[in-house]
Amino acid sequence: MYCLLLKVEGFASEFKNLHEKLEVTPAPTSYEKLITYSCVLLKVHVALDIIDQMCEAGLTLSIDMLHSILHASEQSYDFNLVRQIRSIISQHDLKPTSETFRSMISLSVKMKDFEGAYSMLCDMKEMNLTPTACMYNAIMAGYFREKNIKSGLMVLKQMELEDIKPDSQTFSYLINNCDREEDVVKYYEELKHSGLSLTKQVFMSLINGYAACGQFEKAKEVILDKGIPVKSLNEIKSVLVSALAANGQMSGALNIYEEIKQAGFTPEPKAIIYLIENLQSEGQLGRLLQLLEELNDPDYWIDGCCRVILYCIRHKHLSSAIDLLRKLNEKRCDNELAMEVLFDEVFSLVAETEPVDLEIGLDLLRFVKDDLGLSPSRKCLDFLLNACVNAKDLQNSLFIWKEYKRAHLPYNILSFLRMYQALLASGDHKSAKILLSKIPRDDPHVRSIVGACKATYKREKKIEEQKLDRTFICNKE
Repeated sequence: MYCLLLKVEGFASEFKNLHEKLEVTPAPTSYEKLITYSCVLLKVHVALDIIDQMCEAGLTLSIDMLHSILHASEQSYDFNLVRQIRSIISQHDLKPTSETFRSMISLSVKMKDFEGAYSMLCDMKEMNLTPTACMYNAIMAGYFREKNIKSGLMVLKQMELEDIKPDSQTFSYLINNCDREEDVVKYYEELKHSGLSLTKQVFMSLINGYAACGQFEKAKEVILDKGIPVKSLNEIKSVLVSALAANGQMSGALNIYEEIKQAGFTPEPKAIIYLIENLQSEGQLGRLLQLLEELNDPDYWIDGCCRVILYCIRHKHLSSAIDLLRKLNEKRCDNELAMEVLFDEVFSLVAETEPVDLEIGLDLLRFVKDDLGLSPSRKCLDFLLNACVNAKDLQNSLFIWKEYKRAHLPYNILSFLRMYQALLASGDHKSAKILLSKIPRDDPHVRSIVGACKATYKREKKIEEQKLDRTFICNKE
């Protein structure tokens, strides 16, 4: 894929140079094919460069070309390009269609530009195009994703003012984000009276709405509705598993999960992830490993595996964590960055665990280096050094300090400050003083941290001395 991306960029450049050399204007269809090819490979910036070339050549743009680019922008998560595309439409007097506006509104919402999305609705009215419920739904969903319930409900008011009738999706969003049972009932009744169809999204929203209000029995009753299409029942039951798990009803969630399997269906991967995420108490390792085995989707399996690994670290199941890390590395053999992010999180957890279990961290470090052949990241070593501070372990502090050099990671100001803390915490004040002389103290924040470290460990030293004095006196008596 990477080679293809390079080829399309190179070909677009050669295409331009060749036509300039021959002093020939390329045919619009040639440009269109290049744009289509670029969009298929999600090279949106290349497609926009080709648009610029067309403009320079005085060729006419079509709105369909920009539709391809808008779609590719959404697929590649280049949401911010909507502003550039909107500018092109304005500069070249193109006539956007309802589909153009729908795509641009969706992209604006995804980049959290709600003002821009609303302004596009105004543009539509000026062009005598009628906004649709789908467009308002996109804005409403965006606000709800941001947990801005008040603004989400204001979208409904705007729809009423503009005489835009809500559709099933509108009611689904509203019900899904209720925190009171009476609101769930109100919107559901309005939906039924409107004559709109009861889609699977409506049933899913009812489950989430009731569960969020603490009405778990009513959430369970939703799956008994005779209006649910048989083909959607498994998906809707899986949403019930997720909703119950997310709201602390693990027993009920597991029961429904087993019912789905006994009926000969496979629960949705997302439901299994919710179970793994919420089965975090001690003694659940066996169940978590079983759930992980039942995840068939590769992407969800990686997500679930990462969650189980963190559970293992939190509850000190080192051998299971290492087994899972080995399997995960095999599946992610071409993605070192993803593994590095996970290891950063794992070592962060080691540093935060109370009481500190430094041995787990050191064993994991050996595994990363010796078994996987990977070099630890700076963050991993920073977290381990921090664990040494908490454990007041001088020997391992010195060991980790040398690991920076072995990993070819130059010491920075944070490394020095952590090591200074580690030396003070373990009582090696002489070495701490020598190290302090190497720490630049031009920055007021650095001076503040050094001062706080001195005060903390001076106070701790005094407390320890007082304890020793009391012990000595008691023994003497």
